[in-house]
Amino acid sequence: MRKTFLIILASVLLIGGALFGLSYAQEGQKEWKLVWSDEFNYTGAPDPTKWGYDEGCTGWGNSEAQCYTNARLENARVENGNLIIEARRDGTGRRQYTSARLKTKNREQWLYGRFEVRAKLPSGRGIWPAIWMLPDKWNYGKNYWPDSGEIDILEYVGYAPGQISGSVHTFQHNFRNGNPETKKIDVPGVEQEFHVYAIEWYPKRIDFFIDGKKYFTVAQRKNNWRYWPFNKEFYLLMNVAVGGSWGGRRGIDNAIFPQKMEVDYVRVYQ
Repeated sequence: MRKTFLIILASVLLIGGALFGLSYAQEGQKEWKLVWSDEFNYTGAPDPTKWGYDEGCTGWGNSEAQCYTNARLENARVENGNLIIEARRDGTGRRQYTSARLKTKNREQWLYGRFEVRAKLPSGRGIWPAIWMLPDKWNYGKNYWPDSGEIDILEYVGYAPGQISGSVHTFQHNFRNGNPETKKIDVPGVEQEFHVYAIEWYPKRIDFFIDGKKYFTVAQRKNNWRYWPFNKEFYLLMNVAVGGSWGGRRGIDNAIFPQKMEVDYVRVYQ
């Protein structure tokens, strides 16, 4: 009887341990599968099956100084294996700068995963590049920013060389309220060298990485959309803004143009 009991006990412990190990592996899963990418191994305009454009001179809610153009090679092109997003001082009228804002909207969008971009950033006072995500549909609140959320994989302002930021914005926590969920980190050489900027987005947290090193985590505070709208599909954007409420806080140095953000690849894993 004692021998039978010990055998049963050992079996229970073995099964329990296996289930615990499976649960732990699922939570900490790192075996990502590549589901979408652009390696930019071509020349000319960005692949129209993967990228569209935001176009206009509206200031984009941030008092930005540039016009975003549509399919203009001077502002967005692929050459030498890299996507180039170039801000130029070649506009007319009250908008003397042009640039590009690319997006995967209406092409691809995702719910959760690892989003990874290898890029070299532009430099100079007045430059404001970003790699970020917006909801595919405005599902919450007034169907307007920031109620449905925003994820900033990378933001950079040229007047603070070497200091990059990762952030999320929600109805409750956003820059207009003065309380975004954000962290800045010093990474020397971002204007001279390529670095890998990434997030891993899970149902209840978003982890931020540079070159494979996690530097920030935003966790779900409360289970409602005002605090955590990150349970719907989002799409990717990449742009170089000029001036604006943050990028232009110390003015714009007209001697720096043109300025380029170079992107080696964009990869999405799930």
